[in-house]
Amino acid sequence: MSDTQTNETIGLRASRLMPATPEEVFDAYTDAEKQKTWFSILDGGGVVEIEIDLRVGGTWKAVWGPDRDTLFTEIQTILEMDRPHRLVTESTGSDPSGDSITTRIEVTFEAQEGGTLMSVAQTGFPTPEVRDFFQATAWEGAFDRIEAYLRRSA
Repeated sequence: MSDTQTNETIGLRASRLMPATPEEVFDAYTDAEKQKTWFSILDGGGVVEIEIDLRVGGTWKAVWGPDRDTLFTEIQTILEMDRPHRLVTESTGSDPSGDSITTRIEVTFEAQEGGTLMSVAQTGFPTPEVRDFFQATAWEGAFDRIEAYLRRSA
């Protein structure tokens, strides 16, 4: 990527075939109680608080971390929703130091043989390095947790 590119063009794409129907995957991704379960499914405890107003214009707030002194916060505003096929949000996330970024996230859920292809397109990263972290760590971790949750729920 060149140095002249804007944040809107610094984006990522990621996908994973999930072992469930589009409805089940969409619900696992967007239901607060299910999220609380899969958020901590692979690495145990910590703080996980989630509130979701699942409608266009609604907000989705997640607060998580190993303890009350080390919390990450993400607040998403739902811009578009076509349940169970597509969800578009504007996300503002902050880390424990108070640094924050705002990105646009589009998640799609497409029925495939053997399950649902869950795909993410996220744009607006301030640098390629931040994008690469989200690609390799944040989304791969979320996919791992959602997949583990769906396998346990089957």
